[in-house]
Amino acid sequence: MAHEKNHDYHIINPSLWPFTGAVGAFIMLSGAVAAFHGGSLVPLLLGLALVIFTMIVWWSDVVRESRAGDHTPVVQLGLRYGIIMFIASEVMFFLAWFWSFFKHAIYPMQGEWPPAGIETFDPWHLPLINTLILLTSGATVTWAHHGLLEGDRKALVRGLILTVILGAMFTALQAYEYSHAAFGFSGNIYGANFFMATGFHGAHVIIGTIFLAVCLGRALNGQFTPDKHIGFEAAAWYWHFVDVVWLFLFAGVYIWGG
Repeated sequence: MAHEKNHDYHIINPSLWPFTGAVGAFIMLSGAVAAFHGGSLVPLLLGLALVIFTMIVWWSDVVRESRAGDHTPVVQLGLRYGIIMFIASEVMFFLAWFWSFFKHAIYPMQGEWPPAGIETFDPWHLPLINTLILLTSGATVTWAHHGLLEGDRKALVRGLILTVILGAMFTALQAYEYSHAAFGFSGNIYGANFFMATGFHGAHVIIGTIFLAVCLGRALNGQFTPDKHIGFEAAAWYWHFVDVVWLFLFAGVYIWGG
């Protein structure tokens, strides 16, 4: 009775995962710097593997806490605040790349933009198709969300399946686009800014697709309810953020910047 819980908060058990995540991120960053300077890829891949392992086991713990009933309304509110703060940090991350791109576009060092010899992509070809794909995926994930809120599990599953497929299609088309680029990453500021901005967005699409695929698996196992689905909500918010960033990339980098 002395240890009986009489509050709405969840006191988590001591965890090793923040430490392993930090170590993995440090090894990955150091390995990336070394690889960029001609070093081995082994440290980069080892760090990435440790980060992925940490993500899997840490989030598995969070899922178990939810299923054990530890995610009270107060805890869910805190998790939502955390998701909002994370997305806000991602907004600032992409803002840095937009800032760099627009700065060099408005005040080009070579006197013209794009720099001489750069053949940019036609925004009304593959970039437009990818824009339509992402906009459609935003609609399908919203359909899945509404299905979950209304207790329609078929709509939830079908919406998630379509969203995952559309996310994979976007990644495949972007890889095809990169393979036909008439400019490289190095040697010019346009290529460096273009590939950093669109490449990091592509990485976010891959992460978001995996995030939604995990939600699909959990939905098939009946783990989400209309009252408790913070994991799916986080994935949906993240996916809408990815959609919005792409709209700015399409308008600013492909159309205006090209």
